[in-house]
Amino acid sequence: MSEDPMSRAFARAREAAAAGEVPVGAVVTFEGRVIASAGNRTLTDRDPTAHAEILAIREAARSLGSERLTGCDLYVTLEPCCMCAGAISFARLRRVYFAAPDPKGGAVDHGPRFFAQQTCHHAPEVYGGIRETEAAAMLRDFFRERR
Repeated sequence: MSEDPMSRAFARAREAAAAGEVPVGAVVTFEGRVIASAGNRTLTDRDPTAHAEILAIREAARSLGSERLTGCDLYVTLEPCCMCAGAISFARLRRVYFAAPDPKGGAVDHGPRFFAQQTCHHAPEVYGGIRETEAAAMLRDFFRERR
């Protein structure tokens, strides 16, 4: 039996943390199978757009040979920011599942609530709080170690 998508996202988040990156991981699935996964790489790539969601979306688009990820689902360990929410909308992802909410930087259930705006081109179904405690602890531990 294969690993569930959120567990894979957590594994990618742990890999990101081991590389000194903020521990966020993302996975894109299509027809029940993982087609892309990534962890944050903003420091490694020296790229402020190298969030796990963006990297996984790019990989999924290459995998399917299309910029439209209709029928795909995204699993991510932290509520997406505005940049990532925009990419999710433009990619036409079907569903977003996220673990920990992000009251400061999140843009789905917090802040601008991107998908609820009239200017949003496509709003996926969103399910938050999946393994929230585990994700929040991973982030807390990561930042505590850096202080």
